[in-house]
Amino acid sequence: MKIQITPLAQQKLKESLGNQPGFFKFFFDTDGCGCDGITVLLITDEPDNGDIEIDAGSLPFIINAQQAIFYEELMILDVERNYPSYKLSSDSTIYSSNVKTRDMRVNDTTSKLL
Repeated sequence: MKIQITPLAQQKLKESLGNQPGFFKFFFDTDGCGCDGITVLLITDEPDNGDIEIDAGSLPFIINAQQAIFYEELMILDVERNYPSYKLSSDSTIYSSNVKTRDMRVNDTTSKLL
């Protein structure tokens, strides 16, 4: 699996990491979503068992191998300058134009929605 990240999205993602190490994890959240789920971008301290690496250039991206089936092999992550969430798409679909990041790192004093 590979993800192309636009320069502005890469800059915002690096800002989200701050000075702490972490991994960006695509997570297909189905809790409380009824029949469908939403894509969330978690920031975690380390990969969990079952996570696989996503080729994303210099940024560390992972996904649970069982959730990888929900996504295509090549995706694009973009962001608009004044909008707080990301757009995840591929050549054939838009997965979401409202992908939020959620910092789940233990080093962080609180989990926060970015």
